[in-house]
Amino acid sequence: MKVNLRLLTIGLSLSIFLSACSTVGDWFADESYEEPPEPLTEFTSEISPKILWDKGVGDGAGDRKLELSSWWQNNKIFAVDHEGEVTALNAETGREIWDADLDLNVVTGIGGGMNMVYVGSDKGVVVALNEADGKELWRTQLTSEVLAPVTSANDVVVSRTSDGRVSGISAQDGKILWSYQRAVPLLSLRGAGRPVITGNEVIAGYDNGKLVALSLNDGKVLWENSIAIPRGRTELERLVDIDADPVVIDDTVYVVTYQGQLAAVDINSGRVLWSRDMSSQIGLDAAYHDAVYVTDDEGYVWAVQDGSGDALWRQTRLLRRQATAPAIAGNYIVVGDFEGYIHWIARDDGRFVSRQQVSDGPIYCKPLVINGVVYITAADGSITALRVPEN
Repeated sequence: MKVNLRLLTIGLSLSIFLSACSTVGDWFADESYEEPPEPLTEFTSEISPKILWDKGVGDGAGDRKLELSSWWQNNKIFAVDHEGEVTALNAETGREIWDADLDLNVVTGIGGGMNMVYVGSDKGVVVALNEADGKELWRTQLTSEVLAPVTSANDVVVSRTSDGRVSGISAQDGKILWSYQRAVPLLSLRGAGRPVITGNEVIAGYDNGKLVALSLNDGKVLWENSIAIPRGRTELERLVDIDADPVVIDDTVYVVTYQGQLAAVDINSGRVLWSRDMSSQIGLDAAYHDAVYVTDDEGYVWAVQDGSGDALWRQTRLLRRQATAPAIAGNYIVVGDFEGYIHWIARDDGRFVSRQQVSDGPIYCKPLVINGVVYITAADGSITALRVPEN
């Protein structure tokens, strides 16, 4: 769940002493005014993406701004709502395969791996389900709220919790194998990026701007590097959280921080290959040796040259429309917005080529692109599958 911070500039230093380890949302519960979003602009559509199916699953995010992202695995789409109802769909047809009610309060999306799917709760419970039939395999109690989707590989399940802890859990029985923790800053954004497993490494970003690589086997630190360094006199100015999911392609990790940097990092050493100033708590996608695409905190969508960090183009007409993280879909970039629209953007120059409203509610989750199909999960609990145009 993301917090808009553009207007929150006055009086913060007087509030710092009220509580420790707070989130921005805790301190500023009532924003009385916010500038209106950019109105939709007219353009000539160049493509007509075909809707393959759409399906309602559970109650979605309810009345909360939650990124309850779906998960694709073995030709199935898995979704979870805020009350812990899990649904498995056939990825080609949208037909429901099974559903399970876990009776949990959920604040993040579903994850998976190794023929299982995983759900984390706001009370720190991680549940593993059999992918084929939804049967519960085990439950494990962690130390605090699960803020990022859970993932697994090589018999280890990895979870990130709000107390700055990354935990390795046995996929066989749910036993906690190891735990790595960093101190949480006095003030941080509400959210956490998904840990990424690549080979025998776990890549995780932290609220202090550090990117860390851990051993999947035992949680030992392999390397760490500061992608952004906190600067400024107030705690708000010093926010440099890594809340967007890192993207790993071959031997490079792409990562972006709030009020900090967009960077490419060597996965073997942690060395920063290139970087540029950027602020995003939303997310990115990347095409190796081509371009990195980022939605910044104003809602601008950027294309940045991989290798140099030079800007290739910037789409500015989604200002304050709460655009999602961008997803590469063939020759296009796809983002959703707060009115349920999907915007298709040309990768070569950033122009709009199509727009479709697929939901009456907002879209908070990054589109999921698998095998030439874009899956859109909206806050109202709907999932829509669209074919990526070939040209």
